[in-house]
Amino acid sequence: MDQSVAIQETLGRGENCIIAVQCDVLLDNVTESRLLGLVESTKEQAIFIYTHRRMAITADDVSLEDIIPISLDFAVVEVSSPEELAVVGGDTRVRISYQEEELELRLPFGSHSRLFLSEVNRAWSDVCKSPTEVPKFEWIKKYHKAARGHEVVRQALAPLGTTLTKISQHRKTEKSSDKKGTLEKEKGSNSSTEKSTAYSSPESQGTSSREDRDDLVRSSSHTPSNKAQILAMPQFGLRDNLIRCELLKNEDLYTYLQDFSVFLGTYNVNGQTPKESLRPWLSCTLDPPDMYCVGFQELDLSKEAFFFNDTPRELEWTKAVSEALHPDAKYALVKLVRLVGIMLIFFVKKEHAEFISDVEAETVGTGIMGRMGNKGAVAIRFRFHNSDICVVNSHLAAHIEEYERRNQDYKDICSRLQFRQLDPTQPALTIMKHDVILWIGDLNYRISDLDVDSVKELISKKDFETLHNYDQLKRQIDEEAVFAGFVEGEIDFQPTYKYDAGSDKWDTSEKCRVPAWCDRILWRGKNIKQQHYQSHMALKTSDHKPVSSLLSTGIKRVNSDAYKKTFEEIVRNIDKMENECIPSVTLDKREFHFKDVKYMQHQAETLSLFNDGQVPCQFEFIQKPNEPTYCKPWLTANPPKGFIAQGGKVDIELEVFVNRSTAPDLNSGKEQIEDILVLHLERGKDYFISVTGNYLPSCYGTSIHSLCQMREPIQDMPQEILREPAEMSGNENAANTEKPLDIPKELWMMVDHLFRNAIKQEDIFQQPGLRSEFADIRDCLDTGMPDSLPGSNHSVAEALLLFLDALPEPVVPFSFYQQCLENCSNASQCEKVISMLPQCHQNVFNYLAAFLRELLKNSASNRLDVNILATIFASLLLRSPTKQDLAEKRKTQEFFQHFLTQGSA
Repeated sequence: MDQSVAIQETLGRGENCIIAVQCDVLLDNVTESRLLGLVESTKEQAIFIYTHRRMAITADDVSLEDIIPISLDFAVVEVSSPEELAVVGGDTRVRISYQEEELELRLPFGSHSRLFLSEVNRAWSDVCKSPTEVPKFEWIKKYHKAARGHEVVRQALAPLGTTLTKISQHRKTEKSSDKKGTLEKEKGSNSSTEKSTAYSSPESQGTSSREDRDDLVRSSSHTPSNKAQILAMPQFGLRDNLIRCELLKNEDLYTYLQDFSVFLGTYNVNGQTPKESLRPWLSCTLDPPDMYCVGFQELDLSKEAFFFNDTPRELEWTKAVSEALHPDAKYALVKLVRLVGIMLIFFVKKEHAEFISDVEAETVGTGIMGRMGNKGAVAIRFRFHNSDICVVNSHLAAHIEEYERRNQDYKDICSRLQFRQLDPTQPALTIMKHDVILWIGDLNYRISDLDVDSVKELISKKDFETLHNYDQLKRQIDEEAVFAGFVEGEIDFQPTYKYDAGSDKWDTSEKCRVPAWCDRILWRGKNIKQQHYQSHMALKTSDHKPVSSLLSTGIKRVNSDAYKKTFEEIVRNIDKMENECIPSVTLDKREFHFKDVKYMQHQAETLSLFNDGQVPCQFEFIQKPNEPTYCKPWLTANPPKGFIAQGGKVDIELEVFVNRSTAPDLNSGKEQIEDILVLHLERGKDYFISVTGNYLPSCYGTSIHSLCQMREPIQDMPQEILREPAEMSGNENAANTEKPLDIPKELWMMVDHLFRNAIKQEDIFQQPGLRSEFADIRDCLDTGMPDSLPGSNHSVAEALLLFLDALPEPVVPFSFYQQCLENCSNASQCEKVISMLPQCHQNVFNYLAAFLRELLKNSASNRLDVNILATIFASLLLRSPTKQDLAEKRKTQEFFQHFLTQGSA
């Protein structure tokens, strides 16, 4: 649970809670729980200390007790003993010093505590780097005043230093007789039994304290002094991973299952505002669920939402959900995530909030070029007690015939949606790496091979079993094309799409859509039982009906005594085998060759590692000298690091993928498919792995100038010829015996195909094509075979966009980008800028603009308008040399619109 949200609500304007952590304040044998927040304002930072009620959800749950400014009078050191450090899983004890006061804290084991300490150390290091710039902390003075209604703090605050003074007075009372000895002991921390460092205030040391303070910065980081500590440190990770692996294997010894109810709901609202209570949907259960995961699709269909991901609907529907939750329980909003019109909201009963942790949210678009967020998924992952749960809300490709595109969307979501972990040493988590996966959404699978009358007849008979046999999703699951390992409950309700809005009547529009179960709920995991699966006909706002499912889910809870016993046994066993042997592995092969690598075509080979040593080992691919990463940018090893138990085996996928950033140098021959990987074993030796291959040059990633010099397909050109145009691309006056083409022939082939076949195609440039068809189109362009382009119109349209996106120098070269921004509101100046482009670039720009104007003449059929085309093409033709902000994005669109609304480009 991100408790920084509660702290943020107590802060003033311009103040930001960077990170929060729950901890214990240590006072003799008494511990008191507190919430710490690292707060930043005007480039100054301070630690805010709060008392709190259980898990902090809102400002009502916390009360500010103290503030510790991070200044030259501040220090933080770890005071855990070597015995504590040697045990991974033990809490971390730290001492915070401010002026003459000290505060000792115990932070829970885990990556979040380490992240908090690293942020504090970073803030402190920044202060120490500029000792002459004394922070004033004017912004914290207001917190000394009494409460002011509903503003920053809701009660009168104790004077600054209360907590520190309380601790310090206790220490003085207890240790006044040996104060001098204690200070000497702390100063000699490197050789003492405590890993600690005392801090003396600058008033007593003068300017010479800078060196001591730098030492404190260094000593406060993890600096191990013996082998046991080295193995315990997170940056080395071997002992940590050993224990984690053994705990996972022995999880049954210290966990037990407890059932919790999870309410899942999905609703495609067709861009409507909430017009009726959602209680018939969200409060349909007798007992209040323990959790709610509520997903929406098509939250907002406006262009503002599509282009700029901004919509008032988010707040409106969130409020409607909050008001419709079960009235017999109180719920806390844990997380909300939205991508254009796809939104997922996660609520939990307040009494369960303290057991929620590691909350992360991610999004992935699967629209045109795999970027646009009109289709795609949003997801939230979290840990509840000892179970990892992932909830996905997706909106897949539309239209009855596009089931293969829906399959591809599902696979893209599974591969591209990854959650970062708080521990940066750990690899990202994919959807499938969770104990429980809950998948909801408008999956858009339709009913095939039945006409609309036959479907409606089966519905009228309530013969849903027969009708379900014609369901595309059921068929694709049966063929193991998608959702492998997932379960869907029995469907005994009528299709949820498509209705006339405001009624229960099937679609009476001209298209007369065949009814379908577009809106679905599936799950994957053990110990899950479905209590209900139903639609809710009472809600009539949309052309879809909402769907809900209630799952009784077995969650792993930890038995503290059994955990402690298991943990101690694992540590004892690891202690016995440590240092007995040097790790070693056997590699099944050390040379890999990738044949005929193509642009955006994934290839993979498997490297198998077998641990033939006497101890578990940890491996990692490491950087070679003077190289920024462990491999070339077109190569990845998955996983790049890992852990192998004794006698165990790990398969590593060596993957080659050439994209727009790596293609130019490979096309021109400046780079080759060649690399050496260094596989390093922790406390062991290094292994060297050779990777070679041959790359087939492509028009994708080749410059406009170079392509205009080639009258033959690029793969028919000798390598030395390919290198020459690339070297001459910046020289318009270079000698050339043959007149160059006006525009690249590959560009002409795609535009000509679309002009002849897709000028009236509905949703052209808005609906993605198929990846398999793109591969065929690319091969046709690169080899000249066959003469005409294969694939659907949508696939050719996406191939054109990918071609423009892959150009090393965009149609409007980077050097003209700033001029375009400066002149975006003046049509004649825009035309003047284009007239200054290199001739081949100018030709391409005018050719594309003329084609797009032809498309707009048929907008009644293809549903395109100036805004849509400007949004799609401006970012490709006028790419920014750096990351483009929203203001620049609007200006490039305004610039390009002049050429779509006027015929004088």
